Order: sequence, then C-alpha cells, then structure tokens
Amino acid sequence: MRKIISFMHISLDGYVAGPDGEMDWIKVDEEIFDFVAQRIGESDTAMYGRVTYQMMESYWPTAADKPNASKHDVEHSRWYKGVNKIVLSRTIESQDSNKTTIINDNLADRINEIKQQEGKDILIFGSPSATHSLIQQNLIDGYWLFVNPVVLGEGIPLFVDIKEKINLKLLSTQQFTNGVTELNYTT
Repeated sequence: MRKIISFMHISLDGYVAGPDGEMDWIKVDEEIFDFVAQRIGESDTAMYGRVTYQMMESYWPTAADKPNASKHDVEHSRWYKGVNKIVLSRTIESQDSNKTTIINDNLADRINEIKQQEGKDILIFGSPSATHSLIQQNLIDGYWLFVNPVVLGEGIPLFVDIKEKINLKLLSTQQFTNGVTELNYTT
C-alpha cells in the first residue's frame, strides 16, 4: 500500500507559515536541496493543495529554461514535469494534463483508492490546509519535517483540530550546517 508523507518546513514552535502565509524564515541551501532531491527522486507522485499547486505551476515547469537556472532549479524542474500530481481543491474543476488528478469531493474514498494503486510514496508538499484535512481524516502515513531554528510566535500551525493522539515512530534525523534539522516519522 502506498503511503502519504507530509513534507513540511516548520518553525521550532510548530508553524508552517507566518500569520500572512509568509515563508521567508525557511532556510534552504544546496545541502538541503541535494538531500531532498535524493528522497523525492524515490517518489512518483506529488500532492498539493490548490494554492501550493498554482504556485508550483507558475514556476517549476519552466524553471530550468531560465538563463540563470541553478542546479536545483534544473533538477527539480525535471522532476516536477515528470511526476504525477494530485491536487486537492474544491475550486479547480479539471486539468489539461494527463499527469494531474484533481480531487474535489469524497476525499477519504478517493485518497484510499489512490493508496491502493501500484506506485511509490506520495509526498504532499506544504499545503497546510490540505494537510489539515488529510490529518483530520487519518490519511497521513508519515511526516518529513524540516525544523527551522526560528520561533515565529504566531502563524499557520501544522497541527490543528486533532481529536485523537497520533503515535509516531522516528525513522531518521539529519542535521544541516545551516541549523535546520530533518525529522522523518511514520505513523
């Protein structure tokens, strides 16, 4: 059975974005990009909420074509264009691409059908609102968190409206020279 893994940058106090959705506090560098590229290369499906998907679509399909494209831009653009995408949205009706599936109703049933299909892990990138919905319906199978050395004090939390305790098993950790710590949990 395929697993859904939440890939999220998070502040030390549990926020995934500032009060106005700002993410300028997230620390990334070549060391993190290389580490993440290896792991996402083992996945064949990316999942997004509508807002994150539209942000990704506005950049990644052509990021490698820019004259000043970084190594990360080239590699991630190639991966993004080749991977299957699932978008959780109540407002997007259809998509032109055969690599993109829109889920706008019966979330639990549709996700469980996809988890039963052949394939590798599904990574949900950011997308706090979509992640909240998946957590509340017990559809997240793991958390791949990048804890940034910052306390925001307020913002959009990763965990909201949790009704039952979620026991996790730590699979691995990785410390990066910029102060970020990766925590990889499974349910």
